[in-house]
Amino acid sequence: MTTAAISTSLVSALASAGIPDVLTDAAHRSAYSSDASLYRVVPQAIVRPRQDDDVAATLRVCRELGIPITARGAGTSVAGNAIGPGVILDFSRHMNKVLEVDPATRTARVQAGTVQSVLQAAAKPHGLRFGPDPSTHTRCTIGGMIGNNSCGSRTLGYGRTSDNVAGLTAFTIDGEQLITGAGSTGAEKIVDELRTVIGANLATGRTEFATFGRQVSGYAVEHLLPENGFNLTEFLVGSEGTLAVITEATVKLVADPTYRTLVVLGYPDFGTAGDVIPAILEFTPTACEGLDHRICDVVRSRRGPDAVPPLPGGTAWLMIEIAGEDPDEVRDRVERLIAAGQALDSLVVEDPAKAAPLWKIREDGAGLAGRAPSGLPAHAGWEDAAVPPARIGAYLRDFDKLTERHGLSAMPYGHLGDGCVHVRLDFPLDKPGGPGKFRAFLEDAADLVVSYGGSLSGEHGDGRARSELLSRMYSPDAMNLFRQIKHTFDPSNLLNPGNLVDPDPVDANIRVSQARKVTVPLALAYHHDGGDFNQAVHRCTGVGKCRVDTTVLGGVMCPSFLATKDEKDSTRGRARVLQEMLDGDLAPDWRSDAVHDALDLCLSCKGCASDCPTGIDMAAYKSEVLHQSYKGRTRPRSHYSLGWLPRWSRLASKMPRFANLMTSLPGIRGLALFAAGVDSRRSIPTFADRTFRSSFTPIRTGKPVILFVDSFTDHFAPEIAQAAVELLTDAGYAPQVTSRKACCGLTWISTGQLDAARRILGATVHELHQAVKKGIPIVGLEPSCTGVLRSDAVELVDNEAAREVAAATKTVAELLAATPDWTPPSLEGVRVIAQPHCHHHAVMGWEADAKLLKNAGATVKRLGGCCGLAGNFGVERGHYEVSVKVAEQQLLPALDKAEDGDIFLADGFSCRTQADDLADVTGVHLVQLLATALKK
Repeated sequence: MTTAAISTSLVSALASAGIPDVLTDAAHRSAYSSDASLYRVVPQAIVRPRQDDDVAATLRVCRELGIPITARGAGTSVAGNAIGPGVILDFSRHMNKVLEVDPATRTARVQAGTVQSVLQAAAKPHGLRFGPDPSTHTRCTIGGMIGNNSCGSRTLGYGRTSDNVAGLTAFTIDGEQLITGAGSTGAEKIVDELRTVIGANLATGRTEFATFGRQVSGYAVEHLLPENGFNLTEFLVGSEGTLAVITEATVKLVADPTYRTLVVLGYPDFGTAGDVIPAILEFTPTACEGLDHRICDVVRSRRGPDAVPPLPGGTAWLMIEIAGEDPDEVRDRVERLIAAGQALDSLVVEDPAKAAPLWKIREDGAGLAGRAPSGLPAHAGWEDAAVPPARIGAYLRDFDKLTERHGLSAMPYGHLGDGCVHVRLDFPLDKPGGPGKFRAFLEDAADLVVSYGGSLSGEHGDGRARSELLSRMYSPDAMNLFRQIKHTFDPSNLLNPGNLVDPDPVDANIRVSQARKVTVPLALAYHHDGGDFNQAVHRCTGVGKCRVDTTVLGGVMCPSFLATKDEKDSTRGRARVLQEMLDGDLAPDWRSDAVHDALDLCLSCKGCASDCPTGIDMAAYKSEVLHQSYKGRTRPRSHYSLGWLPRWSRLASKMPRFANLMTSLPGIRGLALFAAGVDSRRSIPTFADRTFRSSFTPIRTGKPVILFVDSFTDHFAPEIAQAAVELLTDAGYAPQVTSRKACCGLTWISTGQLDAARRILGATVHELHQAVKKGIPIVGLEPSCTGVLRSDAVELVDNEAAREVAAATKTVAELLAATPDWTPPSLEGVRVIAQPHCHHHAVMGWEADAKLLKNAGATVKRLGGCCGLAGNFGVERGHYEVSVKVAEQQLLPALDKAEDGDIFLADGFSCRTQADDLADVTGVHLVQLLATALKK
């Protein structure tokens, strides 16, 4: 039977089985074709079960048709064990609830798709928590943690996932429900046969397993030994979905210590830091993490020199957490630890708020390590090997020698207290012979870790990346035991095939190696990726931070996923579809339905450019796709209306009252909205009676500054530009304006009309550069337009003038902060609800604005997330519902709770329009707020 025929039969059978949420379109299959690993395996279908009955029905269909099944949580596996060629069971979409928290027994009952941080939030009111805390805790699921036997930073204090699970509910491939833990029931035949298999292999089970705490590779046979009580629960943890499909778990909870202190010790190199681990462990830390200057250098290069908090002297550091119930005892242990640590320097942090930025560097390691010290893309593959902690220092030195011998550069970090090291390497996977070099390194690395008595995997499982290498770690008897166990549970090899037993080759199905070169001329320069669009879209390593709601912390990414909860609508999902356009056949070209389906709900907010640790810029990629798709072709109506808005605005400015009248008449208004491709529920902004430019009188005295008056400000809100003149004049500046035709081309960029945008923006850059050469700064008012001058101009115009203009362009707050002797007018008693524009957050950063408002005395509630309008996105037909859902994440609830007298601060025209449309709230620009205060 052909693949297509199997797919047709599968779809029909799943529908007949009454399974409600089944996805088979090319966009979703592409989005689920990879996880956080190197590998690409395209599924035939994705099932998002709502209840156990859906899981059982899916298993029945797949069993009858011989279709493989792979269970998946958040898809953050770096080993390739959350992808498969048959049906993907995505538990994260619906089966994601905390069913019960029992403080008396310190347990919780959760569905497999429950996110770890959601469980933590449910347990916190009871003073409890789930112990294991992987760096992906904000999106990884409990089911995924069980599949891999995840650990995290605090394994020293709380143990692995296997130590923290009390019972499981699972389905075997034959459809039987297996319940483990207290009162185990079900699958009696499998359990009896498993006892027989273990009984015949006791010597192997007693000598080759549990040799140290982080031996995660292979099946956890030690838990089935008679002396360990034949513990099925702990045995199934770490089996990577190859033996059963887990739907529910009862997990153990622990109480957080009252006092925590972070100790950072500095060392001359990473190996020396590893040498002192045995001495550190004498003080029973709850965490002992390691990182060195290589990862800190990446953070500084990506996020600026102040992005890394001050660290003690040295080039490698141990981050050690000492916790307890007695503050004096904790301080005593800290002092003795520092004395015994043989460090060059030390830092003690007792305030959790001050410790958080330090822990965040470690937490973002997997994404930050997406670029090697060489500047080349760095890949997973040899991600989390572990050795006994007493030998970690020597292992690190030998590992550095190994990478040097293979011509690779690395950025190691990890759980040194457990002997577990994370690393990504710049394998030349996109070059001829790259997969062969990858294999050669993995084989040598496996031999090295085995020579130290270590484990190929210390917490992420073996998956496709390491399963083939297990025979280098285990004896033939142990490998045969694995096969017997697998056959007992899954004789037809339908559960997550290619992993652990009968594995796929480590160098098969590597995504990057399958990529086709982009042969058409690109519109953007992609400077950070060497001009390579392929490399740009493969920046996504799959860490999945785009699935997290960071809006409460001021983050933006990814508003569309938060609205739809659909993987296809995440930054990662879109990257996977674009990768499929280059690597596979489901989306073969720029105009593919799958590509446009995935990008349709991208708001082009640029949140990913700042919030994703890999630095991916989906807004730029969307513009490129639209450019390539419609170049020389008829475009959607909105591209001509909204994309050419500055042109239409200049035309309307000749007769603004007539334009406003025409667009307000019911019949004409509806026709105009339809013709423009705009949703009928949207309002049409009112054109100002007079533009700012038509009434501006140049200021003759003061320091010259170019006030970049964008089309939105000029035609719809000239009062903002006037307030800016008043504010800047008071600060000692003499504002000047650009010519009437100067435009940043933003609307052309967002609609992918990049040839026109280059011409328009190039002319503007040329004019602005004349001022820049004289040392005159540029100050922007509309954040999205300021962002174009700061970022997009360099990519699109791509010349030295664009780079100099970018460097000279400031926000109002940045300019005023750098103005000697300027102090802001008092805003004491003023309550501000601030909605930073997404591009402001992503490109310029909002820190200067926040500092200015604080210094002025204002009380500020800063909103995270996107307003939902996002330029042309929220007004286009087909986007209204998602636009409103995005606004409901932060903006609308905050405005609904606003008190009398609260001021809504929004520099972005889109943000003010959205608030006006959906909440009837008028927003003000920062310059208006400050100019008004000056008058008082």
